[in-house]
Amino acid sequence: MPARSRALSRAPLAPTLLPRLWLALAALIFASLTLAAHADERVVRIGYQKYGTLVLLKGRGNLEPKLKALGYRVQWSEFPSGPPLLEALNAGAIDFGSAGETPPIFAQAASDALTYVAHEPAAPKGEAILVPKASPIQSVADLRGKKVALNKGSNVHYLLVRALESAGLSLADITPVYLAPADGRAAFERGAVEAWVIWDPFFAAAEAGGNARVLADGTGLVPNHQFYLSSREFSARNGAELDAVVAAVAEVDAWAKDNTDAAAKELSPSVGIPAPILAAALKRQTYGIRPLDAAVTTEQQRIADTFHGLGLVPKAIDIAGAVRKPGS
Repeated sequence: MPARSRALSRAPLAPTLLPRLWLALAALIFASLTLAAHADERVVRIGYQKYGTLVLLKGRGNLEPKLKALGYRVQWSEFPSGPPLLEALNAGAIDFGSAGETPPIFAQAASDALTYVAHEPAAPKGEAILVPKASPIQSVADLRGKKVALNKGSNVHYLLVRALESAGLSLADITPVYLAPADGRAAFERGAVEAWVIWDPFFAAAEAGGNARVLADGTGLVPNHQFYLSSREFSARNGAELDAVVAAVAEVDAWAKDNTDAAAKELSPSVGIPAPILAAALKRQTYGIRPLDAAVTTEQQRIADTFHGLGLVPKAIDIAGAVRKPGS
């Protein structure tokens, strides 16, 4: 090596280079720590629909600090209805979500991955069979031979079954047209179906539209519970985190009970329905998040047995075996 090169190699680094090297080293250390933290990051994945307590919980941000204290963050995923949400739960794509009575039964028929965590009290007035105001149909018995729109596997599926039974009919006496809520309303409004079975807030929106008449709601026919569900795996491994989620849901639920107008205003942007209509729906809702007791478990078992008897689910379903035990 030439003398000049050897001298340069032994020369101290220029002072202006030292800050750059320290910055580069600090950036490298920060990146390493960030990657390590991300690798250790724990997440609670929650599925929600556009309407309901979980939307309020997401918007109000009550859950995040509770889970942060336990070393978790929250990941929210929106679903159009209960059936696809519970498909995601079965597939391990989410850890927690809510749905009406019927979707969990269809989900249990496909997998034993879910567990019932809590429920809201019965709200039979929150779903209904609608007909156009000028329709000649005056009773459920008049649905014989008619096209009836509904979301397959949703809570209103059971309402339709029970309403038909009460009138001495069965699903074989009508033509079910299985449509998601938006498509169901479009079919109803253009006269492609004679009746539409739907839940709030879409029920309230149809009433406000001025061309819908209630043929029957769930009163005396169905309880119409809302269930909160988790995967068995998450429930078994993350009891404290699951309890924190349920506690946060209960807090928002209690607030909404006493503040329906404010809750409606908060929900309106996400649902795309005016606040006064949502307030009407919220006033038909029931409040008070609680674990499943024997009576609710029996009611849910009755629904499962009904769908199995109709051949709509391929096997008998055990509800009690899927209910989360206290303290687990």
